[in-house]
Amino acid sequence: MIKIKLHKLLFYKALLAVFAVCNLTGFSTASAQAKKATWIYYPGDFEVWLGNKMQNRRTDRGSFLPVLWKMDSHYVLVEFHKDFDVPATEEVKLYVEGIYNAKVDGQAFIGYPKSITVPAGHHKVSLKVYCQDRVPAIFVQGKTVVSDDTWLVTFEDKEWIDATGKVSDKSGTTYLNAGAWNFNDPLSPPSKFRLPTLPQHAVKSEKKANSIFLDFGKETFGFVKLHGLKGKGKLHIYYGESREEAMSVEHCETLDELDINEPVKKDSVMELSKALRYVNAQYDGGISVDSVSMLYEYAPLTQRGAFRCSDDEVNKIYDISKYTLQLATREFFIDGIKRDRWIWSGDAYQSYAMNYYSFFDSPTVTRTILALRGKDPVTSHINTIMDYTFYWFLSINDYYQYTGDKSFIKQFYPRMQTLMDYCLARRDSNGMMAGLPGDWLFIDWADGLSKKGELSFEQLLFCRSLETMATCAKLNNDAEGAAKYQALADELKAKIFKLYWNDQKHALVHSLIDGAQSDNVTRYTNMFAIFFNYFNEQQKQDVKTNVLLNDKIQKITTPYMRFYELEALCAMGEQGYVLKQMKDYWGGMLKLGATSFWEEYNPDKTGADVYAMYGRPFGKSLCHAWGASPIYLLGKYYLGIKPLTPGYQSYLVEPNLGGLKWMEGTVPTPDGNIKMYCSTSQIKIKGDIGTGLLRIKSKSKPVCKTGTIQAKGNNGYELSIEKGKDYIVSYSAL
Repeated sequence: MIKIKLHKLLFYKALLAVFAVCNLTGFSTASAQAKKATWIYYPGDFEVWLGNKMQNRRTDRGSFLPVLWKMDSHYVLVEFHKDFDVPATEEVKLYVEGIYNAKVDGQAFIGYPKSITVPAGHHKVSLKVYCQDRVPAIFVQGKTVVSDDTWLVTFEDKEWIDATGKVSDKSGTTYLNAGAWNFNDPLSPPSKFRLPTLPQHAVKSEKKANSIFLDFGKETFGFVKLHGLKGKGKLHIYYGESREEAMSVEHCETLDELDINEPVKKDSVMELSKALRYVNAQYDGGISVDSVSMLYEYAPLTQRGAFRCSDDEVNKIYDISKYTLQLATREFFIDGIKRDRWIWSGDAYQSYAMNYYSFFDSPTVTRTILALRGKDPVTSHINTIMDYTFYWFLSINDYYQYTGDKSFIKQFYPRMQTLMDYCLARRDSNGMMAGLPGDWLFIDWADGLSKKGELSFEQLLFCRSLETMATCAKLNNDAEGAAKYQALADELKAKIFKLYWNDQKHALVHSLIDGAQSDNVTRYTNMFAIFFNYFNEQQKQDVKTNVLLNDKIQKITTPYMRFYELEALCAMGEQGYVLKQMKDYWGGMLKLGATSFWEEYNPDKTGADVYAMYGRPFGKSLCHAWGASPIYLLGKYYLGIKPLTPGYQSYLVEPNLGGLKWMEGTVPTPDGNIKMYCSTSQIKIKGDIGTGLLRIKSKSKPVCKTGTIQAKGNNGYELSIEKGKDYIVSYSAL
């Protein structure tokens, strides 16, 4: 808790209540105190521990359903230390998760002290903590001696004492900077982290003698609360994302079954949170319930991104996309809120992209990346899926490009290396990745999609992952590693075009089987190669015509891969076509009453089939993170704002109305926002960070009183955007 003396202004007293609420959830506001302490732990361990807790909440009709992959644990014994120059003797309070010893300059204090005295001068303060059920963590608060992420930590300090009493040289110990995440209240350690909740009431309730049926008006998530519960007997709660699901007591995906024995009225909250719109509570005649509500559980993140345009349907698609992502953003970016509630790397990779154009919340990104990676040794692909391992590498590359955060990459580069070593060891004799026993090759949910042979899609993602490793090696001053990874990437890229490109089909084929090209062309590899910028201009045009705009090529029905298909088309300047596709596809879900976007939408499915998936009548998730991709598409390819160098130190603004009359929006960055309005005749823009480059097409030379327009030929013009400066550009859109 932030300490403020009682004689300070009453204004600060009011702030205490605000800070307390923020700290209890693990999210904090700016502090008035210049030097504050925070809870620290071994980096990545809180993320692994919290991920284990969250992912093991999944149930299948009331039965525990564990994940399919290895779950790691936190290090149970951790040493923390830091050197301080203390100007005057000070009393230092200690708060610790676990049992511990505390030392100053190697001299231990007796027992488990709640505070220690650190004399004036240069001193090393250290704590060694053991904790099995929680993450070993410390909160150290003095005037000078405070815990923060500049402390060094290790899970093996290799300290020993010889026969003379000499302490060992610990130069062989690997130390990292401590992990921290705004746990700034000593009484709210990491183990007490909970997402906050708010009361939420149904918009419609149908109460009968032994049942209550509720409609909360839209997809939501949280804990059902029974008010005035009394009696003895059985009580059943059936949840539904659709009315049909909640009414289906035999086939709804989630439920609660309770034995009630309450002689007096009381309120009762369900132990586990659920996804729902509808609730069907049924109970024996000996039970009475006054009413039912819920506690809406949410991640308290601020929506920094915004988009509005001349098309009301597109505005609704954007709003529902934001709500979908909000629901699927919990302690981590998860896939869907009803069924899995797990952390899947492929799903998360898309959520990161949407996050950069909405919340721009870096901690949720890094927390998810670390929970997915886990610990060494590597024994399988992430989520057991080969392509999901590669998405994990790609997510780190994107994180650096959008945030410019080098420290995260430097801290966790060794975990990147060991995961890449695992991949390199699983190459076949051609130096490519083909499925081995235990590997799941996913790509997409698509009928009849072959997974045989060496798939071009996997090689493409592998190549991009190697390029990411080369970039991160350079950031870590690993010249040898950078050269090795870049050489491997270059070699593989050459193989991809030599072995998979087919001149007659004007595309990369789907696979090689026994060294020969298959006859099959799919959209996946070809669309990724476009926005990876692997094709030359002629190949891009060929692929656009012969694959992306070719109805004879198997269509994509999941929002998951529609994300990438539409991104490739946007990258080719097809915003007008994509806008129509967006209105048909996401608009199609809206016409069916969607209040959040689905895991899969096929307009050919009708009736009960609309909700079916995985052989179950209600198996489909009606709130799936990968359904929210319009957030990303509208921000990056319509507003046209993206970083050119890490952390938006330089950025591109290339607006494309795609048939809209006007649009306006805000794109968040690590330090402020970029705001823009664009119509067919005027552009207004202001950036809070870096140097921007506005690139537009105009029938005549644009006019801007506050900047110099540069002609670039072929009706192209550019304007440099300085930080903090307003620009109004008059132009005539082509």
